Amino acid sequence: MRMRPKKHREERISAVEERFAVFDDENRLLPGETFGDGFQKMYYEFGCGKGAFCCALAQREPDAAVIAVERVRDVLLMAMEKAAAADIPNLRFANFDLEHVTEIMPEHSADAIFLNFSDPWPRKRHAKRRLTAPAFLERYKLLLKDGGRIYFKTDNAGLFEYSLETFAQCGYKVSNVCRDLHADEVLSANNIETEYEKNFSAKGFKINYLEASL
Repeated sequence: MRMRPKKHREERISAVEERFAVFDDENRLLPGETFGDGFQKMYYEFGCGKGAFCCALAQREPDAAVIAVERVRDVLLMAMEKAAAADIPNLRFANFDLEHVTEIMPEHSADAIFLNFSDPWPRKRHAKRRLTAPAFLERYKLLLKDGGRIYFKTDNAGLFEYSLETFAQCGYKVSNVCRDLHADEVLSANNIETEYEKNFSAKGFKINYLEASL
């Protein structure tokens, strides 16, 4: 179901536009101009939804710079307003399609990439759109620092099994594979729930989780 367009969307985005990351004339991210100095780590969330995860992550790790990317502008608006209301200094946002991520984000800049409840695109003919499709995983290789990790969560068992295959296919080392995250006391201890996750786990859906590194 498509989200109904937000009333006064562009006016509301203008009111929180200082929450956008800073880009140069060629639309490449400028981390220094976005955050200034003093941040020890850089985290990216791809597909940030309404912003619960990225806001909580940035608040939990104030020494990390967090950039949340969302393709759908109406959804991005809600995340930006949430961050503005909480006045989170180390969180910024970007609005673009991840097919262009390596043209926009600096190489080897990410200590961590978070993929939370990405669209599963269940039909085989749409598999290349999944954010864990090989083409996307190859792009992430260019973004990750040495020792960087990808953290992936989904309630979709089919997408999870597909992703286990594609991570291995693309040369990633997969660890902490868990098919019921909330039942694992160790892994769930540091888990930050998204809005979607809270809703679906309350209905009994199991959350699949893995970490991947090169």
